Amino acid sequence: MALKPARFLDPKSDIVFKKIFGNHPDLAKSLLNGILPLPDDRRIETLEYLAPEQTPRIPTMKNTIVDVKCTDQYGRVFIVEMQMQWSENFSKRLLFGASKAYVEQLDKGEDYGSLCPVYGVGILNDTFDKESDDWFHHYRTVNIQKTERVLEGLELVFIELPKFKPQTWVQRKMGVLWLRFLREINEKTQDVDAAFLEQPDLSKALELSQESSYTKGELAAYDKYWDALSVEKTFKVDSFNAGIKEGIKEGIKEGIQEGIEKGREKEKKEIAKSCISHGLDDATISGITGLSKDEVEAIRKESV
Repeated sequence: MALKPARFLDPKSDIVFKKIFGNHPDLAKSLLNGILPLPDDRRIETLEYLAPEQTPRIPTMKNTIVDVKCTDQYGRVFIVEMQMQWSENFSKRLLFGASKAYVEQLDKGEDYGSLCPVYGVGILNDTFDKESDDWFHHYRTVNIQKTERVLEGLELVFIELPKFKPQTWVQRKMGVLWLRFLREINEKTQDVDAAFLEQPDLSKALELSQESSYTKGELAAYDKYWDALSVEKTFKVDSFNAGIKEGIKEGIKEGIQEGIEKGREKEKKEIAKSCISHGLDDATISGITGLSKDEVEAIRKESV
């Protein structure tokens, strides 16, 4: 299927991501089946979005609700967040949201056996693990001595899009295509890879990413999102630069102070040597210079 020439919007933005995956359960199902480490016999077959009152509210500066929240035929809960910038609070925030969703499954008096697993998925357009090339990070509760023993309940997956390399991932084809879609499609896209058009789900997502699929109000919100992100980045850079400048000032200040102290110590020792040459005793020299008697004694031995 060929797409009409149009301007694409970036699916990593809040409004586009929600329009694609927060309004179309078939696309959310395709994404989750593609990127999550689910066994073949436990793949998602049906997906329903959680009602607003069942949606875990995650504390953020804007007090927003997570991007996508849904449950499948097994009762498993999936929480998906698209994050443009990494912060130390993001992993804690996703863990908090997943934990809250896990707890809120249980009404008072119900048996704990009715609890179903919760998956928190954080898709990042940023990197947080600077020490490795790994871009797929899967966390779950395991026995430290015998890691094959797993406590079912909470699982978190973080994906670093900038480090994603399709050729190094031996996962499902659709997972690779979805991550390529999120990484590659944006306002600068002109030629769409035929591999996207050959898959109905990706083709549908591409249509939903076109500017023509959005109202004037949605487009205004889209632009406002990027403006806010730009301001946030600028604030962080300015704060970082200010921190560096302050650090340099403090370093210079400490260096000068250290030099003064060393100069004073050298001066005291020279005075002590002069006093020794004039036959003064250690107690007198200590009183004049402020050096301890042990220090004066050491200088006297050096002067012999």
